Amino acid sequence: MQKIAGIAASFLSVFLASCDRAQTNAAAADPAEQSSMTNPVYYFEIPVTDLDRAMRFYSAVFGYELTRQNVDGYEMALLPRADGAPGASGALAKGDVYVPSRNGAIIYFDVEDIDPALERAQAQGAIVLYPKKHIGEAGYVAEIQDSEGNRIALHALTD
Repeated sequence: MQKIAGIAASFLSVFLASCDRAQTNAAAADPAEQSSMTNPVYYFEIPVTDLDRAMRFYSAVFGYELTRQNVDGYEMALLPRADGAPGASGALAKGDVYVPSRNGAIIYFDVEDIDPALERAQAQGAIVLYPKKHIGEAGYVAEIQDSEGNRIALHALTD
């Protein structure tokens, strides 16, 4: 697991550096093409089995105010979204098609400081899967298992 996490951290460092190059290249590109070259992820859903427990976890760890909603017959808790701002937002999602896993895509949550976020996560029952690691100019990362069994990551630019 450590080897896989180490590979993931190395990949993230290279990916973030390539993002910087892509943004520089995008600035020189034709303005009509720029919109397709920025932050391709718009929205994500994190599978949960117990929406109340997951809401408590994400609120306690990240300080998010979640909005509970029923979408197309599925229970959801929407994460905050700032329209017009860069980046993506998403929801916690409960239903028969949502199965928590440590094996799928990893979502990186930006935090100001990883250490207090890890402490809050562990206080909520999270398991640290990959301890805080410096990944060069891209900052720091760590991975945890959330209250539902999903593997998620924390990212901070500074120590």
